[in-house]
Amino acid sequence: MIADPLSIDSRLLDEFQHDFPLDPRPYRCMGERLGISEAEVLERLQRLQQQGLISRVGVVLRPRRVGISTLAAMRVPPESLEAVAEVVNGFHEVNHNYEREHAFNLWFVLTARNAERMAEVIESIEQRTGLKVCCMPMEEEFHINLGFRIHG
Repeated sequence: MIADPLSIDSRLLDEFQHDFPLDPRPYRCMGERLGISEAEVLERLQRLQQQGLISRVGVVLRPRRVGISTLAAMRVPPESLEAVAEVVNGFHEVNHNYEREHAFNLWFVLTARNAERMAEVIESIEQRTGLKVCCMPMEEEFHINLGFRIHG
């Protein structure tokens, strides 16, 4: 019996949001658990990203444990929002971004290895977009579980 491909995609997204293998070959480990090859895991993740169902696969570090992070916001003309979001998403240091109904309508979390790299990314975003980035470093830590079930 062949497994339902949607079921495998759902399991891939569900089972590894918080349980990503700490292994030199994590995608091989994921494949073993799902009953598919390492190459198929990578192909599925690439397809899901191309379809816009996931934005990235990567670590989100707890603030101030490794590196430095900030919440950032920008005032973006509505007609430029998608283009500016694409620029922001082009940096590996950006965990996620989202639109808000506010004068500052594009928000994102930026995590960098150090303050110098964070300043470089912010300056690059400002140069590429022509817009100012407002940074709001964390004063008090809160943990919000951003994972959610895809299957069942």
